[in-house]
Amino acid sequence: MSGSAVVFEQHRRRLLRLAYRMLGTMSDAEDVVQDAYLRFHRADVESVQSPEAWLVTVVTRLALDRFRAAKTERRAYVGPWLPEPWMQGARDEETPDARSQRKSELSYAALVLLDRLEAEERAAFLLREVFDVDYGVVAAALERNEAACRQLVHRARERVFEGKPRRRSTAAEQEDLLRRLHAAAETQNTDALAKLFDPDAVFVSDGGGKVSAALRSIHGADRLVRVTQGVARKERVKVSEIRFLDAEPALVTWWRDQVRSVTFVDARDGMIHAVYKVLNPNKIREVGPPPTASRAAARAVGP
Repeated sequence: MSGSAVVFEQHRRRLLRLAYRMLGTMSDAEDVVQDAYLRFHRADVESVQSPEAWLVTVVTRLALDRFRAAKTERRAYVGPWLPEPWMQGARDEETPDARSQRKSELSYAALVLLDRLEAEERAAFLLREVFDVDYGVVAAALERNEAACRQLVHRARERVFEGKPRRRSTAAEQEDLLRRLHAAAETQNTDALAKLFDPDAVFVSDGGGKVSAALRSIHGADRLVRVTQGVARKERVKVSEIRFLDAEPALVTWWRDQVRSVTFVDARDGMIHAVYKVLNPNKIREVGPPPTASRAAARAVGP
């Protein structure tokens, strides 16, 4: 392995996480990182004072270009668009240190909220607030001065969190609410469901025109109760399990051996403020099969 390749591999995972959070899809993120690798391989590495800063700058600029193009393409997307769940944790064994580091990064719900931002706001926010990059590097990546970048970050923070401080829910809180949500839906327990949702809760489903899904976001606890019950009644033989994707619990549902949905919740103060259900098969195909015993049972019962 060449010297440039060795250096690049030291930063690959961090660069991939940055690109993924800019773009919301793993395939685009991997393309950006591969392009950055080729550019780094062709560069005069010996003259690069800080390989990490150089690579962060290149990945940010490539991701910005890809992000702007994707925004245009998404105008033709059928229904709401949700980020693709991060599947690296589902495919690769990772150390406890790596999982711990990810817990300090953005939740899936916060990643959804990033879509409120313009391209440069999103990049500045991620670089500074999530990846703790120095403002000098942020300025170089965005080709702006530091004062302008500070303003971008401030404006992005205000737009994402609407000026209100937010305490990120713990994984245990999210997992508990997901389990209670699933149990109440399966038993059609209207009272239990109503107690889970914030009055202004929202339900967003992404089918991408490939499977049945709500074409608009659904607002209000009463409507979410009815929708949740309706979805549970429609789904016939299925297997569900809580899995951790990106150090965050998600409810994964299969029909036979085929993954049908991945559901995240935005949990605050013991209540569900948002449900994000990814149904587009292109975004969830790498979740993998259901637990072995449940697989066998589902096949035996049939549709």
